[in-house]
Order: sequence, then structure tokens, then C-alpha cells
Amino acid sequence: MAKYLILIYGDEQAYAAGGEEAFDESMRAHSAFSEKHGAALRGGEALRETSTATTIRSRPGDEPLVTDGPFVETKEALGGYYVVEAPDLDAAIAIAKDVPAPDGGVEVRPIWELS
Repeated sequence: MAKYLILIYGDEQAYAAGGEEAFDESMRAHSAFSEKHGAALRGGEALRETSTATTIRSRPGDEPLVTDGPFVETKEALGGYYVVEAPDLDAAIAIAKDVPAPDGGVEVRPIWELS
């Protein structure tokens, strides 16, 4: 079995505008997802807002540059992820189709296991 990373992208402003009700609905939806696909889940977390991010950029011949904020400014931000184990990409995609992402979408990427 291979491992896949499901990256969850969404509109932070739309989510924040929904307040506690949006948060509660999101938690219910992710709990339902976890119950349905628990056998395949190997991990996952929600991420804090992009305003809490710190970016570190390499600069050849100089010290890395550390700045507040996300690497790039986009409408959809990375909000969380799941690590799943599946027999193949098609099975991982089938699981990813159930990930709650009402104001965005998800990306599935194989994990390159080096060990």
C-alpha cells in the first residue's frame, strides 16, 4: 500500500465570515469523513490561518530571509491535510472526493517514501 497526502485548500475569508456556525459544521463534516475513511487515515491536521505563517527563503551566498506571512498570496490557502494509505492513486482519489472543502478543493499527491 502506498501513502498519499491530501492537501485541503479553501477560502479563509469565506470560512472566517461563517463564524462559529461554519466552524462547527466543518468539524461535523471532518468527523464524518474520519469515521467513513478511518481505516485508510494515517494522520492529518488543520492548519492555523495564513496570517500566522512565517516564510523562509533561501538566498544563495547570503543568510536565508525570514518574513511574516505566507509564501504566496492566493485566494485559496492550504488549510489542512490528511495522510491516507491506499492501494493506488485511484483509491486515494476516491477517498479525497469525500474530504469536506466547500469553499475550495483538494490536491492528492503520492508520498515519496525514502526509507
